[in-house]
Amino acid sequence: MQFDWAKTIEDIFADQVNCPRCEILTPQLVAGYSRAPWAADYAPRCESCTHKEDCDSRKLVFLCESCARELRLRARPVDQEAMMSLLVQDCRKDLEECLDYLADYWQEDLDISPEEITARLEDVAPDVFEEETAWRAKLEEEYLRYHRWFRDHNIRIPDAEWRSQYVEEVIGLGYTTAIGD
Repeated sequence: MQFDWAKTIEDIFADQVNCPRCEILTPQLVAGYSRAPWAADYAPRCESCTHKEDCDSRKLVFLCESCARELRLRARPVDQEAMMSLLVQDCRKDLEECLDYLADYWQEDLDISPEEITARLEDVAPDVFEEETAWRAKLEEEYLRYHRWFRDHNIRIPDAEWRSQYVEEVIGLGYTTAIGD
């Protein structure tokens, strides 16, 4: 099922919005997290995921209260700004994990010997580095879309200082970023 999350988010302040699960019109949605396989179908950040069936990651889900109750999703009501804040925070978390991976988690994943501790991921495993770089670029573009939404709606970006800290860390590791410099 393909659901137009951009439209849902834009229409949240309108009289009614569609629940992505039951498609009933409702005055508001609720937000919660789930690792259940069904959650990928209702998580806006999982729209383009190709591994929905076997994914056990924690997913941010938006549903009507009735569907949330039926699926046993612990959720709370959200307005448009709260929904976007949750999405940007969730995206930031993933970007921070990318930084941690680039900084040193890859050494554990690839079981690098202590002698190679100064090596860089792109030198040791170029294919893994390329995959990680593509994933980070996708997340950065997603972050920028959320950032533009806040700007377009004249709403203060939550934890605005996060962006400069992220950029400094990426550049400090010797990499580029689409988020700024």
